[in-house]
Order: sequence, then C-alpha cells, then structure tokens
Amino acid sequence: MLEERFAGDSLDRSVWLPHYLPHWSSRESSAATYTVAGGELRLSIPPEQGLWCEGLHDGPLRVSGIQSASFSGPVGSSVGGQPFRDDLLVATEEPEFWGYTPLYGHFEVRARGVLSPRSMMACWLSGIEDEPQRSGEICVMEIFGDAVRPGSADVGIGLHKFRDPALTEEWSTAPLAIDVGDFHTYAVDWQPGSLVFSVDGTPVRTIGQSPGYPVQVMLAVFDFPDKATGEDDGPVPEMIVSHVLGS
Repeated sequence: MLEERFAGDSLDRSVWLPHYLPHWSSRESSAATYTVAGGELRLSIPPEQGLWCEGLHDGPLRVSGIQSASFSGPVGSSVGGQPFRDDLLVATEEPEFWGYTPLYGHFEVRARGVLSPRSMMACWLSGIEDEPQRSGEICVMEIFGDAVRPGSADVGIGLHKFRDPALTEEWSTAPLAIDVGDFHTYAVDWQPGSLVFSVDGTPVRTIGQSPGYPVQVMLAVFDFPDKATGEDDGPVPEMIVSHVLGS
C-alpha cells in the first residue's frame, strides 16, 4: 500500500529515487530537478538542465522524473529496465532498490502540468524487468503539450507490451474535456486480465488484459529541444503532483 501526500519538505527516499533510468546514463545526468513543499511534489526542467543520454537517445531529451524502484546489471551488460534501443549497455551499475512495487490493485495520481508544445508529462507503471519479458507498461496518463487545447487535451492511456510476449499492444489517446493546468486524478484499477482507467472518477477505457508481475511507478516531465521554434517556447515545463495512492 502507498499513501504519498508529499508532507514535509523532502522526498521519501525509502520509496522514491529522484533519477530517470540512471543505469543508461549516470546519476548526474539523470537527476531530477524538484521541490517538495506545501503538500506537493514539483518536477521541473529549468533552461540550464542538461540532456539525458546525450548521443544515445534518438533526438535530444531533457527529463525530470522519480521512480519507485531501480536495478541493473554490471557496467557493459544489457541488463536494465526500459531500454529505448536494442544495443543499449549499462553505463552506471545501479544497486537493487525496491521502494514500491505493487502487483494488482487501485492506483491513482493527482497532478497538473505546465506544458508547452515542446514538453510533456506522464505517469506509468512499468514491469520491474527482473526478467526481460516482465516489461509490460500500464500507461496511466501521458500528455504532450502540442495535444493540449483550451479546455481539452488528448490523453495517452493504455498498455504497452514491449518485450512481454503474453501481452498485446493496446494504447491510444483519448480526447478529454479537461484543463491540464488544473489538478485531475488519473487512475487505473488493475486486476488479473483487466485494466480499467479513469479520470476524476469517470471510466475512460477498459482493457481485457494486464501484466501479471510487479511494476514500478514512474512520474516524469519531459522537454524536447528539437521542437524549439527559436521564439518564446513557453514556460519552464512542470509536473505538479499532490498525491500518489496505491492499494
């Protein structure tokens, strides 16, 4: 069970690692920019933040994220979660960290975003990949700034199979009448063979399959520098989270 309401002024390091997939890069280049205050986690990407996996990722990427588990094989091995290309090798060996790795139940995140056309925010539950096939991903929400309109947004929801042969890819965007700058509760009820996604308590998608192994929680905001227009690219990207609950 998890009841994270971001009390106090620091991140609970028994639950969260404030790095984004550090095994493919380094602790330094994967470190999140964040604050915890007033019952909120605020992830941001200020202009001075560097690139993540520079020279490896297809297109420049900056990210501030936290995750509830982490591990890898030794440097030079291919053992690590969420590889984004086939030839990736571990750059930084990560010790085993299992802060929160649920299997089935209700999960929800209450969040809002400050986005521009070159940024996005997301929350997903990714298989812990202690075995490569245990890699399915439950996408609770994914919102690109260029899919946001006044009073509505296209919200990515669903299931990615990745290297799990037992799953079928079932992910798409849903146009929802929400203002992403306001807080909304994005949730999934996860049972054997079933995923029911909801936003603010209203079901928006049901999928008749699900991963059958533990997952880790991922929360992140992203910036895509190659989408820069050369003009004012908007505010500093932010994802503000008031709670994360799992039962």
